[in-house]
Amino acid sequence: LLVTEPTRITMRPTNMEIIVGESIVLPCQIAYDPALDVSFSWAFNGQLIDFQRDSDHFERVGGTISGDLMIRNIQLNHGGKYVCVIDTDVESLSTSAVLIVKVPEVIDGSTLTATVVDLNAQLSWTPGSDNGSPITSYIIQARTPFTVGWQAVDTVPEVINGNMLTATVVSLNAWVEYEFRVVARNAVGLGEPSPASAKTRTEDAVPDTAPTDVGGGGGAKSELVITWEPLPEELQNGEDFGYIVALRPVGTVTWTRAIISTPGASRYVFRNDTIQPFSPFDIKVGAYNKRGEGPFSSIATVFSAEEVPSVASKRVGARSLSASQIEVIWEALPGLPERVLGYEVVYWEDGTKPDTIGKVRITGNYTQVNITGLKANTAYYLSVAAFNTAGPGPQSAPINSTTKKPPPDRGPLNIQWSMIGSTLTLHWDPVVSMETESKVTGYLVVLKRHRYNDINTIFTNRTTAELSLSASDNYLIQIKVLSEGGEGMASEPIHIHKLSMGARGSGASRLRRLPSPTVLISALLYFIW
Repeated sequence: LLVTEPTRITMRPTNMEIIVGESIVLPCQIAYDPALDVSFSWAFNGQLIDFQRDSDHFERVGGTISGDLMIRNIQLNHGGKYVCVIDTDVESLSTSAVLIVKVPEVIDGSTLTATVVDLNAQLSWTPGSDNGSPITSYIIQARTPFTVGWQAVDTVPEVINGNMLTATVVSLNAWVEYEFRVVARNAVGLGEPSPASAKTRTEDAVPDTAPTDVGGGGGAKSELVITWEPLPEELQNGEDFGYIVALRPVGTVTWTRAIISTPGASRYVFRNDTIQPFSPFDIKVGAYNKRGEGPFSSIATVFSAEEVPSVASKRVGARSLSASQIEVIWEALPGLPERVLGYEVVYWEDGTKPDTIGKVRITGNYTQVNITGLKANTAYYLSVAAFNTAGPGPQSAPINSTTKKPPPDRGPLNIQWSMIGSTLTLHWDPVVSMETESKVTGYLVVLKRHRYNDINTIFTNRTTAELSLSASDNYLIQIKVLSEGGEGMASEPIHIHKLSMGARGSGASRLRRLPSPTVLISALLYFIW
């Protein structure tokens, strides 16, 4: 007998009036005994809501104690009765509310005029019909070639009440073409916007925004690369726009300036033979137009181009690990005047470098890498070079290594097994390598327990193996062939059922004759499972 606390509805939906296009949340929250399983569902006008099919408008929100219903972008056909149903293991409760959807009466559009002075726009308009509901406020919207649709703008006064017929739009961008419109609001909702005003352009001004994301570095010898995020057109503030790049060696006072007259530029390369490799520079970037120069960005520090490592890697060696993998080793290059950020290994097939060249880069002070994905039984040439931001240095003299032959393409056959107590004994025919295949070095017995989904492996160089199994588990066993070229094919899977203790079986397609009816039952269970 299970005694539980009664389930209580702690927050219910209420009857509401809502305007088309708005969104609401109907609450449905409970207090319940945690020993119970609880589920929430919603019905609309007697029909269960399908949240997948109607996901554009309906969504269940909240956690285990909440079945709140969100209704987005409400339309006329969403008006009606909504019922929240709460089901537990022992009872069912419900609560409901009626939603009335209204369409705002149209407020006739006003007539709008706009006059731009500096970066402000003086707007005036004549009121339209309020259709029986007094206008309570106005909203001013603007559009430019750079905005997505109409956007609300800052005005003075900030709130324009329904008795006002003028307002000032402030904080406009310089040298941008604007259109304006006014929207009236009453107790029912928003009216139709007024027709757009005539297009009008604000006056030009000195740029008031500095480029961002200033940085750079790298490049070729005797170069300093400077980069920045270009200013969008709406922030250029006037004609004849461009950038001013200023730079100086760290610790000096005098700035060197360069003028870039391309508005969309985002990169400048300063070249001078006196620039030392990997030298630090202070940099800043500003903007200008025909009205003058704007502010500079904050000062950033970047480094001139460095020189590639001057010495080739030494004591390079390679050995084949498998049919698809070669290990490459080399000696680190300490004490160079140039930086070493890492090493690059290039490799290619014998005699076909242009067509089959590959590359592996590792960053850091590593002196070994494994190259994978290679062809079996193929000779490869390999070379190592140190690199930094300027690129790779000289390559070492090529060495060669040949990948091993591929492993056998067939798994062990004629697998026999028997269970005595909890000990499973396996026997199989040996896999004999062909001339084009790697020599077999052993076998890998892969054991998977179904209940725990874990995998264990046992290596053997014989064609038999003994495993200790649990009497309460089901097992799947496969045997893989191992060779110098890597892992080969696996055998067909063998299923050992937990009722198979004391049974015998075969991995072949035919069932061996079994010695007793009891064993036959176990074997049949094995094959059914």
